[in-house]
This record gives sequence, C-alpha cells and structure tokens, in this order.
Amino acid sequence: MDSRHIIDIVDKNLAAKMDLSRNYSDKELKELIDDCLDSLEKRIPMIGIDRVNIRNTIYNGRRRFGLIQPFLEDNSVNEIMINGTEAIFIEQDGVLKKTDVRFDDRDKLYNLIQSMISWVNRTVNESTPIVDARLTTGARVNVVLPPVALNGPIVTIRKFAEKPFGWKELIENGTMSEGQASFLRTAVDMQKNIIVGGGTSTGKTTFLNMLASAIPPGNRIITVEDSAELRLYQENVVRLETRNANSEGKGEIKMRSLIKTALRMRPDNILIGEVRDESALEMLTALCTGHRGCMSTAHANSAADMLVRLETMALWAGNISSESIRKMIVSGIHLFVHLVRDDRGRHVGEICAVDGIENGEVRLRPVDVR
Repeated sequence: MDSRHIIDIVDKNLAAKMDLSRNYSDKELKELIDDCLDSLEKRIPMIGIDRVNIRNTIYNGRRRFGLIQPFLEDNSVNEIMINGTEAIFIEQDGVLKKTDVRFDDRDKLYNLIQSMISWVNRTVNESTPIVDARLTTGARVNVVLPPVALNGPIVTIRKFAEKPFGWKELIENGTMSEGQASFLRTAVDMQKNIIVGGGTSTGKTTFLNMLASAIPPGNRIITVEDSAELRLYQENVVRLETRNANSEGKGEIKMRSLIKTALRMRPDNILIGEVRDESALEMLTALCTGHRGCMSTAHANSAADMLVRLETMALWAGNISSESIRKMIVSGIHLFVHLVRDDRGRHVGEICAVDGIENGEVRLRPVDVR
C-alpha cells in the first residue's frame, strides 16, 4: 500500500480520536499516532512501510509545518519556495533545486499558511492576498494567494542562520576583505550613517546585522522593520515592527510612523530594516536632525542607483523637491555599501562616501580599501 494513502487514513483516524477541548503534549500526540498505526496494522498488513517516517510526517503536519519541516531544520537550506501544488523548490548551499515532494492538496497548503501567519497575528485571504510575516525561528515568510497568484498559493520562506554571521565569518567566506572590515568597523565606531544596498538575496540584512553588532553595548538601539529579522545582543534594544490593517481596514501602522516614534525614544542608533516606500523621507529627516549611527538597507543595482532609489521613494511623500532631497542625502548619509551576488558568491561590490553636490547631483567618492 502506498505510504501517502496510509498517512491519509491514519491522519483521519487521529482526528477522530483527538479531544479538541484539550492540548496534547508532543509525547501524547506521538503515542496517539502510534495507537492509530497499531490499529491499522491489525487490519491491513504494512510490510515494508517505514512507520517512523509515517509517524513523523503526521506529527509534523499536526504540530509543525508538514512537508517543509525537514527543509526548515536543514541548515544547508537557505530558502524554500512553494509553487502552489505544482512543486517545491529550495536553495541549498547557494544552488536552486526542485525537490521530490509537493503538496497534493490545496487545502493542506492553505492550512499550513494559516498556521504560519496566525503565529504573528497576520491575516491573509482573498481580500488581503499578499502578506509578509516571520516565523518564531526568525525566518521571513511571503505569501501570495489567488487571484493575484494564478498558480498559487505561493509561499517563499527565507531562512537566517541561528547565529548571525559575524565580522570574522564574513571575512573568511569572502564577503569582504580585512581592509573593508577595518574601515567599516571604524565607521560604526564613529557613528557614521550607513546605507547597505544590493539586489535580492545579496545578504543585506545579514550585513546590516554584522555592522550593528559593532555598536557599543551601552548604546540605546531602536530597530524599525516590516518583519523583525535583525538579531542584536546588546542590552538596550527596542524592536518596533509595522502592522497591517485588520479585516475592517483599521489599525495599520506604517514604517514612517514608527520612524517618527523612534526619534522620541532617545535613540543612540536607529536601524531601519529596509526602506521601500515614502518612509525614505522620514529616514532622511531623521538623519538630518542630528541622529548619527543610523543604518538601513535598500534594493539597488549600484551605489549610484541607491541615490536614485532614495530620491524617488522620498518624492512619493509629496510636497518636497528633488533638490531638497539631495541636500538631505548629502547632509544625513555618510556611506553607501553595495553588495553583489555573482560567481564569487555574495560580497561587497563597492563602498562609496557621500562627497557633496556637484552640478545639482550628489557626488559619490569610491573608498578604495582592500
């Protein structure tokens, strides 16, 4: 008999036996699954069937994240991509691979999504078909449902190392040179305002986390993020996270509001997870009002492109000119660090210092450190 058929039978028997008015411990749930397997085995011979694998599959589906639980536990897997019921892909050791498992039931996939999202009080449904959230492990989750995703639901999970990479690890794996590390550590010590840019999956959050680890332990650090991903070990850290609107369209808290709030919390350092909208104006305003030691990330193709991105996003707020924004960039930002991902892997592509305005344009000076 096919093991998937057995799993379905045992799972249905388990549901009939479970008392929904009580909470089962992990041990009790596994014992109940074993009882269901024993009962089935008395009626149907299950020669050659891996009981342990069947039990773990059912247990993971009930208590954890079913099919993808092994990938979540595998430290070599960086990203998990669920393409509806068609396929599951993973990025393992930097290589994209199609797995040999998939969800054969859309309802099971929906249940998995709701289980993930409910942990962080987020909502995803047909009226709100796109959501970003994070698991309790710190992994970032993006969900896109139909009708937006034509072959959905689509789930993308970005995992982060249990222990964030430090300066030593990023030097050893070639992300940056010792000279670049020395320069950037000095910049953090001098409370320079730094923007880390790069394309998708270039390691921006990891790099920002590393920079932040050099902030003196006595400083008061305020983090502002869409989904809390930064993991800092200093003592005085306040973490702020945006909130989506509820089903009635109320209660939304945007990043620009949190940046304003952070300014009133006596920060020594403000870390902004990623600037992707008009909140760029609030960030630049904060940097131009005497707040040093601030850091953020942004999607960009180069350090010069980051200038264009910041200006464009700040203009979305309205009632401000490009000239004013460029003056704010020159006044408030000291360094741009651009990360790239190529045949060498993830590494620092360029470090540029903001060096004034020339002919109405912000001038960048490449910092040559090796």
